[in-house]
Amino acid sequence: MTSVDIPAQVVHDDGRVDLGETPPQQGPYVNPELAPVPVSKRTWTTYNYAALWMGMAHNIPSYLLASGLIALGMDWVQAFLTITLGNLIVLVPMLLNSHAGTKYGIPFPVFARAFYGVRGANLAALLRAFIACGWFGIQTWVGGEAVYVIVGKLVGGGWVNAAPLGGKPWTVWLSFGIFWLFQMAIIWRGIDAIRRFENWAAPLVTIAFAALLVWVLIRAGGFGPILSQPSKLGWGLGFWTIFPPALMGMIAFWATLSLNMPDFTRFGASQRKQLIGQLLGLPTTMSFISIVSIIVTSGSVVIYGKALWDPVELASNFSNPVLVILGLLVAVLATVSANVAANVVSPSYDFSNALPRWVNFRTGGLLTGVIGILIQPWQLLADPHIYIFGWLGLYGGVLAAVAGVLVAGYWLRDKTVLSLPELYRRDSRYWFFHGWNLNAIIATVIGAVLAVGGVYSAPGQGPFPAGGLIPFLKPLYDYSWAVGLVAAFLVYLLLTLPRQGQRRPLPVAAAADD
Repeated sequence: MTSVDIPAQVVHDDGRVDLGETPPQQGPYVNPELAPVPVSKRTWTTYNYAALWMGMAHNIPSYLLASGLIALGMDWVQAFLTITLGNLIVLVPMLLNSHAGTKYGIPFPVFARAFYGVRGANLAALLRAFIACGWFGIQTWVGGEAVYVIVGKLVGGGWVNAAPLGGKPWTVWLSFGIFWLFQMAIIWRGIDAIRRFENWAAPLVTIAFAALLVWVLIRAGGFGPILSQPSKLGWGLGFWTIFPPALMGMIAFWATLSLNMPDFTRFGASQRKQLIGQLLGLPTTMSFISIVSIIVTSGSVVIYGKALWDPVELASNFSNPVLVILGLLVAVLATVSANVAANVVSPSYDFSNALPRWVNFRTGGLLTGVIGILIQPWQLLADPHIYIFGWLGLYGGVLAAVAGVLVAGYWLRDKTVLSLPELYRRDSRYWFFHGWNLNAIIATVIGAVLAVGGVYSAPGQGPFPAGGLIPFLKPLYDYSWAVGLVAAFLVYLLLTLPRQGQRRPLPVAAAADD
């Protein structure tokens, strides 16, 4: 295999590390997307990260989290408590993993090489990538539905009542395709185009959701009729039975970003700026969208006599066609804003990591879009039980095991000290066994099996057996994310800490000054 010269790393005064202003551009394990970002080009500010989170969190699937909990029987207090607690919990591993991106300027799959091996990192990266593809498909389906309703309001019943194809009007599939192509056009322009799009789109989407909230409050007669809607579950056994798996689903919603935030923090101007930007971004934006969703969904019961948990369906019930079109245009904007940032950046890097010679950011984004269609997202959104307890709970437990390995390795085993050049070399300290760290693989498998091996579905409400796929693990599935994180964390430490003294020291070049 052809080798490539990797320069020595440079440690700057603020602790950030790079390979100089001209990092390697192409080789067996590096390309322009995977190479560390030079410190001079790490320019993202606190606002960039806050705007990024506004764009990623203020979207339809985020809205569906809270409205889905209302549809499952929770009242507004229960739903808000569940979502807020979930976001505060997932923020912890997210910030811990973000540190490496800012310090070393590397994306998630390169960061994972330090613990899974130069080749083994593809396991963690592709697990994350295929989940992102699923999310890309979900978001694109939601945006396509909005396009379908908008055009229907403009051209009339011929569009809405078109001949069926695959159980839906053929115009739904056309709308889906149009929306998919629109996103591909943005992705093709690269990461800087995505950042610029987020900077102006995110505030507009936030304002639009606030306007929707005001409209519902006026129509429903204020907060009183809305917040007085009782919980169908109460605070007894009914609620506490559904609370643990619902909480795991809320955590799992951002479990993907808890892994791959280095994809964004690698551009951070400082640790402080990315930290404050994320602290201001995730908890506040998710709390806001949750409140909007809870009040609007509860308000739809007062206004229309039933809970409309899908905002696209809600907008289609507006009597004023101008309001319908404006509302759905915002839905389209929100969906694009979230999708191109949260669900394309990561898999583009992940696929590039697997095939650095042939896949760059653009082709990785195109591959994400194709797989997102093949996953059939319309099936995942058909029922809140499948969406929250099946899709979110299942992948959340698996990705939590990966997060456990990364946190244990970076913070406890390596004390945040990595050898940047060796992340791109064969036969380096990160080569392990033929490019794979078997300890990380074992820890991930054990954590994932314990977390999701007992996956189950209520009778008639999902694809899994009611007694659990592995029956004796069924009780653990309600706590899937926590089980996966803790189990993989502990197993990895047990397998690696006794051998820490045997690891080769970092090269002298790692201590170079500016």
